[in-house]
Amino acid sequence: MSVEIAIQNPGDLDTQRLYALLKLRTHVFIVEQRSSYPDLDGLDLAEGTVHLSAWEDGELLCTVRILDVHGEDPHIGRVATKLEARGRGLAGMLMERAVDVCRTDARIHLGAQTQLEGWYGKFGFERCGEDFDDDGIMHLPMIRKAVAASA
Repeated sequence: MSVEIAIQNPGDLDTQRLYALLKLRTHVFIVEQRSSYPDLDGLDLAEGTVHLSAWEDGELLCTVRILDVHGEDPHIGRVATKLEARGRGLAGMLMERAVDVCRTDARIHLGAQTQLEGWYGKFGFERCGEDFDDDGIMHLPMIRKAVAASA
C-alpha cells in the first residue's frame, strides 16, 4: 500500500477529512498525552492555514498544520502521528513538505516538546528561547531562519 500525502487549504477539506484530522489530534494530544487544552482554537479554518496529512487505504496516519503559510513568520504545529503508524518516517516526510510549502524567505516558528529538539533540528530548526510549560508538557520555542537569497 502506498501513502498519499495531502496538502489542503481549509476550503479543500471535506467534512470526513477534517473530522479525521481533529480526531487524531484529540487522541494524541488530549488522550495519550493527558493534556487538557483547547485544540479547537478557531485556526483550522482560518485563511492562510494549510493542513498536511498522510493517508493509507483511506486511513489518516499523520497530520501537520501550518498557520500563516504565505506570511513572513508561519507557524508549524499540531504534528501528530497515529500510534500504530509511528516509526515509519511519516512525520518527517510531512515536516519536509511543510517547510517546502512555506516561503523560502520565511522565518518558520514552532513550539517543540523538549525531547524532540534534536528531531526538529534535522529540518533546520534551532532553539530560540527558554523552555516553557505548555499544559503540563515541557516545550521550547524553535525557529528555522529564512534562506538567504543567492546573489
